[in-house]
Amino acid sequence: MSAPTGNAGWTQLRQQARNLETQTQSHFHTYSQFASTADIPKKPSPEEIETENKIEELLEKRDGIITQLARLLDSEAALTSSAVKQNNLSLLRENLANHRRDLTRLRSNLKEARDRSNLLGSVRDDIKEYRANNPEAAEAEYMADEGRHIDRSHEMTDNIISQAYAIQDSFLSQGETMASINRRINMAASKIPGINTLMTRISAKKRRDGIIMGTFIAFCFILFFFLS
Repeated sequence: MSAPTGNAGWTQLRQQARNLETQTQSHFHTYSQFASTADIPKKPSPEEIETENKIEELLEKRDGIITQLARLLDSEAALTSSAVKQNNLSLLRENLANHRRDLTRLRSNLKEARDRSNLLGSVRDDIKEYRANNPEAAEAEYMADEGRHIDRSHEMTDNIISQAYAIQDSFLSQGETMASINRRINMAASKIPGINTLMTRISAKKRRDGIIMGTFIAFCFILFFFLS
């Protein structure tokens, strides 16, 4: 089947290229999820291999269509629309180059994630095997871990006790400060004539007000009890 020519051929090929771009982006989204899997397998799964192959296939198809568009553009006479077509062709080439770089980057991310997962799994397997073959060493390691936990608990206890002593010293210091203030107030009161009598009257008035308020509250409770 002969390749399409003219403006109709250009429009048709450009639309195909755009459709392939959309399909490529969709497969990229699927491909990127393989690297974010919590428990990535040691070897690529069939789905991962299929998705990667599909992306490569789409990139090759787009490259072929871009080549056809470039030939159509070269065969056309110098028209005003050629500048627009040239911009469209440049954009398709740029998108293709970006997607090729994205594929390389995602491949690298997948390899790093898989290597890291395999390394951690290998370390865990080695530890399990060592403990299984050396029960005495495993027991000693367990006791060492427990000892470190106890040491950390002791450190936390010591810190709490130190904080308690610091708070106690602060309270003692505040108590001494209040006692000093009371002494100064008493000394000042003893030097001012009639101040002691005034303070005594104020205290007596406070006690009387307290007795009155307490009696009123008690009366209200009794009244509420009988009315309920």
